[in-house]
Amino acid sequence: MSTSLDAIIFLTSWTYVSLAPYTKVEESFNLHATHDVLMYGVRSEALQNYDHFVFPGAVPRTFIGSVLLAWLSQVFLRVFGLFSHFSDKMDVQVIVRLALASTNALGLCLLRRAVSRRFGGPTSVFFVLLTCTQFHLPFWMGRTLPNMFALFPANLALYLLIDRAPNSTRPSKANVHRAIALLTSATVVFRAELLLLLGPLVLQTLVRKYTTFGGVIKIGVLAGGLSVAATVLTDSYFWQRWPLWPELYGIYFNVIEGKSADWGVSPRHAYFSSHLPKLLLSALPLSVLGAILERRIRTILLPYLTFVVLISGLGHKEWRFIIYVVPAFNIAAARAASSLFSRSKNTLFGRLSFLTVASFVLANCFMTLLLARASFANYPGGAALYAFNQIFVSEQNVHVHISNLAAQTGASLFLHSNAPPFLPGLDVGRPTDWVYDKTENLSIQALTSSRDITHLIAEIPSLSPSVTQYWTPVAVIDGFDGWRLHTDVVQAIKAAKVIDGLKALGNVLEMVRSEKLVILQRKA
Repeated sequence: MSTSLDAIIFLTSWTYVSLAPYTKVEESFNLHATHDVLMYGVRSEALQNYDHFVFPGAVPRTFIGSVLLAWLSQVFLRVFGLFSHFSDKMDVQVIVRLALASTNALGLCLLRRAVSRRFGGPTSVFFVLLTCTQFHLPFWMGRTLPNMFALFPANLALYLLIDRAPNSTRPSKANVHRAIALLTSATVVFRAELLLLLGPLVLQTLVRKYTTFGGVIKIGVLAGGLSVAATVLTDSYFWQRWPLWPELYGIYFNVIEGKSADWGVSPRHAYFSSHLPKLLLSALPLSVLGAILERRIRTILLPYLTFVVLISGLGHKEWRFIIYVVPAFNIAAARAASSLFSRSKNTLFGRLSFLTVASFVLANCFMTLLLARASFANYPGGAALYAFNQIFVSEQNVHVHISNLAAQTGASLFLHSNAPPFLPGLDVGRPTDWVYDKTENLSIQALTSSRDITHLIAEIPSLSPSVTQYWTPVAVIDGFDGWRLHTDVVQAIKAAKVIDGLKALGNVLEMVRSEKLVILQRKA
């Protein structure tokens, strides 16, 4: 059973990577940094080819996660190479994402084993059920957001704190120190907002006398100092700026200068009223019940709740900033679900409890199905560039301009299939002289007048009818717009046409798609 539950976690994350292989702009820095480390290597003479010097972004990000992921991906590539043949750089992107997804799946598996030891096997089963039927964590843990690099050490820290016997009153001092060290390093290197989780957790360990103030200072200085040295040395080298500590720069840029507000400001309650319900789905009410039922759950949740309260003070809010709390809430929800499920089915309360848990899991599945279907259709840039590579696979001297929308919705460097660089040993077997051009702010007139450009992946709303004088449409790529609710089903049932209403029930929600991008070929 234990191995089967772990396999479910791995397979869920791998399935999302396979069904949604493309990425978006917020994932691009770490994805492209991993690409460059794999393709060019890390010698100083290779750095001039790195993408971050062409598109540096507003705030420098650390290379440590990307370098580690590139090295891990090389292991995956060798293993996959034993069983299958791949010749497209897009295959490498999928393998890179599988490596990251596997790392975070491993963290969840360790956490599940700790839950089983601390709270029992049934609770660990519900932990897996609730986690895998949610959408955001399984879908995104194989995506190269900085938060997903920080997720593994955050989950490992939680594992160390709860991995003990059911009757244990405290974690070992060694595990407490390891957890503090992991969160300190993740804060320094990957995501500075984890400081707002580290603070309450350290305070809790001191109040409950899990460790001493001197022990906290010692481990904090040691882990923090080593992490600062690692990130400054690594990132100063890759960015060619000395000294550079990316997360400290990010704090100055986003918090002190307040630049994060440029991306939008949400009300203080947004994490509780919007983001947590979206992340947790039915685990939210179950986690509340779990906290009410058991003191051990309240002890686990307290620093994570405090973290959400503290980070709510920042104006710019995104669900990914609090992704680290999801496993802790899922533990609480799993404990409540296990308690309800274990009630005797011979009583009305027991049967209602069983139906409640089953309904919550089914509700998770339904909401995740909708969110997943929408997300699968939300990467038109990746779909367009992949289609372009297949359509013109035999042509030489291709120069394609990629529009801003395409670049932001999946047209990554790994999709530059017919242009260097290539992974050493990759059997290309196709033209290698193509040019993939992402120059921004070019009008259709400027693109048309540039005779070097042979093809366009253009945004349909920006095109005028006159474009067909110079360009031939080859393929159109659509994308997700929203969901449309068909009220005629309800009206049919109200009109006593029950049979007609039931027949149409499967179409009560319709995905609305529209044309986003068009592939154009220059006329002779």
